[in-house]
Amino acid sequence: MKKLFVFLVTVLCLSIVISCSNKKEQADNLPQMVEVELSINPDPGKMNQPISFEAKVTQGNDQVKDAEVIFEIWRAKDDKHEKVEIKHAEKGIYRLERSFSQEGTYYIISHVTARDMHNMPKKEFTIGTPSAPEDPNTKNSMDGMKMEDEGH
Repeated sequence: MKKLFVFLVTVLCLSIVISCSNKKEQADNLPQMVEVELSINPDPGKMNQPISFEAKVTQGNDQVKDAEVIFEIWRAKDDKHEKVEIKHAEKGIYRLERSFSQEGTYYIISHVTARDMHNMPKKEFTIGTPSAPEDPNTKNSMDGMKMEDEGH
């Protein structure tokens, strides 16, 4: 009986050690987040002059060259949002050049899907004279999305 008890305690202890070891290995094997660095050049821009939008997509130290990237652009308080599918340019960078015929405050979101993850940073930019920005509490403001420059 005593041998059976010692055997069962040993098996229980080994099970606990193995279980904890597997959980640590699983945590170590989790993939790193896909990061998106969205940049606008120049900002502020000028009417009818090209603006360059770039999304640099990385996962850890890897440049992601196979992401699905869509830029969504709209003028503040405008219901019409333009969505443009972007192809990989180089070294994990996805680029769009666009000019604007109206002055004002604009927004861009880069919708990036890569390696079973989705990231969508949003930025505000200006063409010429800024217009009134969107009220963050309205439905047109992309409900609760935080701007990249808000220090998160």
